[in-house]
Amino acid sequence: MSDDAQTSQAWLELAPDYERARSREDSLDRLVEWPAQRDVLGDVTGRSVLDLGCGNGGKLAELAEAGATGSVGIDVSGNFLSPAPPGVEFIRGDLSGLDSLPELAGRTFDRILFLQSFGYAKDPVRTLRAARAMLADDGFIVLTKTQPIRYAVERAEQNGTSLGEEYFSAEPFSYVTGWNENISLTKRSYTISDLINVFSAAGLWIETAIEPQLSEDARRRYPHKQAWMNKYLGILIFKLRPGQP
Repeated sequence: MSDDAQTSQAWLELAPDYERARSREDSLDRLVEWPAQRDVLGDVTGRSVLDLGCGNGGKLAELAEAGATGSVGIDVSGNFLSPAPPGVEFIRGDLSGLDSLPELAGRTFDRILFLQSFGYAKDPVRTLRAARAMLADDGFIVLTKTQPIRYAVERAEQNGTSLGEEYFSAEPFSYVTGWNENISLTKRSYTISDLINVFSAAGLWIETAIEPQLSEDARRRYPHKQAWMNKYLGILIFKLRPGQP
């Protein structure tokens, strides 16, 4: 089985576990990531959204409720909300082949999302170029990525090596997910400079970069989550636009 087929199969099995984990009261997605992502998106009234790696489409459904229209969610799992919310279309597909999906031919979107999905792109520059080509005038991309230091910390502990060795390692990283201990995922390793260079090669510039953290109230309520953030740092959020600043 190819790596792409293995990833698709893993997500078919993982999708329900991921959605259950995300819905927990102490989920970092609920406490940190989605509020920060939503803030970067701003007012979506009358805006079209393309969510690449949308999971079951729950976040896209929230955006539709907030006024987004003519929106599309794409995911390899095909484990979507049913029926699709008004103004939302779901497509089972791979974000590595955006330019070959007939359902997207000739379409443009005001907002394009890669929410923790970009690490699965087979050719990251090609994928970003394809997304850039689908941006409407004054549109932008919101891309979130796990802090590269998190994987470096985990690999250093796993391999008995140093943080620096693992941060700069070019080897793909396979790990058992926290959602299902029987399933492993493999992601390409990035450094911060790798990400910046990929964005540049795809013709995108960083308008905003954010490293969201727990609120003071959440830190008090969920000290175990703050301990996790202290060790692994969380995620990076980039707001990307085409061309040059």
